[in-house]
Amino acid sequence: MTVLAEAVLFLGAAVVTVPLFRRIGLGAVLGYLAAGALIGPPGLGLVTDVEDILHLSELGVVLLLFVIGLELQPARLWALRRPIFGLGSAQVVITGVLLSGAGLAAGLPPATAAVIGFALSLSSTAFALQLLAEKHQLTAHHGRASFAVLLFQDLAAIPLIAVIPLLAAGAPGLAGGHLLAEAALAAGTIAAFVVGGHWLLRPFLRAVAAAGIHEIFTAAGLLLVIGAALLMDAVGLSMGLGAFLAGVLVADSEYRHELEADVEPFKGLLLGLFFIAVGMSVDLGVIVREPLTVAGLVAGLVAVKGAVLYALGRRHGLAHGAAVKLGLYLSQGGEFAFVVFSVAAAAGMIAGAVPDLLVVVVSLSMVLTPLLVAAHARWGGAGRARGETRAYDSVEVAEGAVIIAGFGRVGQVVARALRSRHIPFTALEASFQQVDFVRRYGNKIYFGDASRLELLRAANAERARAFVLAIDDVDASVRTAEMVKRHFPHLRIYARARNRHHAYRLLDVGVDRVIRETFASSLEMARAVLTGLGYAGAAADEAVRRFRAHDEALLERQRAFRDDESRLISSAREAAEELERLFEQDAREPGA
Repeated sequence: MTVLAEAVLFLGAAVVTVPLFRRIGLGAVLGYLAAGALIGPPGLGLVTDVEDILHLSELGVVLLLFVIGLELQPARLWALRRPIFGLGSAQVVITGVLLSGAGLAAGLPPATAAVIGFALSLSSTAFALQLLAEKHQLTAHHGRASFAVLLFQDLAAIPLIAVIPLLAAGAPGLAGGHLLAEAALAAGTIAAFVVGGHWLLRPFLRAVAAAGIHEIFTAAGLLLVIGAALLMDAVGLSMGLGAFLAGVLVADSEYRHELEADVEPFKGLLLGLFFIAVGMSVDLGVIVREPLTVAGLVAGLVAVKGAVLYALGRRHGLAHGAAVKLGLYLSQGGEFAFVVFSVAAAAGMIAGAVPDLLVVVVSLSMVLTPLLVAAHARWGGAGRARGETRAYDSVEVAEGAVIIAGFGRVGQVVARALRSRHIPFTALEASFQQVDFVRRYGNKIYFGDASRLELLRAANAERARAFVLAIDDVDASVRTAEMVKRHFPHLRIYARARNRHHAYRLLDVGVDRVIRETFASSLEMARAVLTGLGYAGAAADEAVRRFRAHDEALLERQRAFRDDESRLISSAREAAEELERLFEQDAREPGA
């Protein structure tokens, strides 16, 4: 089979199975695994070169770790430091030790048992967060605790993957000069990479960006990731560690979002290919040959992780119901376990039928999670425990309030102005980090995606006096405006626009009033400059008023051909000349 034919086969299998599994609530990861099992040796046998595909698709894991590094800004880690490094670290250590002990009891070598035990202590970030989001429980106590644990697990996966080559090299005897030399080389390489990257990465990216060629910037991002991965691989460490460090080094740079957007499509496709390859390597015959062993291992994994998470949740102040849900949502094995097993097998730490058995156990634990959550919701979770959810999980609305969607810089200023006139408002914000930050200053704010109809109804939008749309993200802003106009057409929308194109999209939806966020402040600066140059206050005010009216009229005219660059350029030139003539005419009029 040719490469193109295989590519069509992979894409077709993914397009069919992944949406199907998402629809029935089992998640995209299991969809990819099922696609691989369908077309690979376990199923139809259409593709057989599993090792080559798995080797290529490992680049998806490398890119995933790079994106995780991009997301781990120091400020974000600091805000969640207690649950992350308290609850998260305790879960990984306790669960890892218990599962490693079980591996030792089963006769595995100490190093192998430790790798397997700690790999199984990690849960599926994508899987658990998707389940929580679908059930609107990300802001519940157990949802926030789950996020903290998953974030620490993502961090813990990095050293776990990195240490496997060292453990494999020292497997005959973990003491010795050779292992110390390997560790010293690895530490020196990491230190040199971090120091060098701190001083060189930004100038490098700045120089590439200055070329103004988007494709070259994308190529530079991929070069950065793959180069860092190969550097770590050359000294015996995990390629993923290099990619992760590269992501952390640029996390606070001005190029973070562009790099993430450029890498995301490659990461998504290659990570999907990785899960397909894992699915192809799953030996379904293991379930037939050893059904009791598989069932016992799955039940043991879920029970151990669930019990540890429940106990730690209670220890950290969660109510009984919230602690139970924490245990259920994170009881499965995770996608990083597949990565760890793959790296460990390549290093010779896991051999024989063990990798196949472990992959089947993790996969089945994923399948079991939504079933356990559904069963608990039906039979064990009908009543919500007191204190389980945060106060802002349910929206308390004053009659005739103004709704403010987005509580960043713009939304907060509007809220302060309304509060000064004793006008009630309901503030909605989609980032729970921002919610936590703002609430520390005494503001009443509710977590939620304002584009969701149920949240708008909970906020009493049908009886609200006005809707202030101050969401920073352009797509989310337009989506929210469409939802409000469709279901609450009587409600006047006052929308913040980041730029002219954002304003065009909002005007197309039918927003009543669009305010460009930098326009008013720019006009205020222009007035200050005019008065500083000696113009009278009234003359400066009139100049600013005339310019505002002219530009708003121009904005409306240019909507009709905003995608025609040549017409826009011509229109801008004509408008500039027209504005100059208007001011010249004013200057010639008596008394001007």
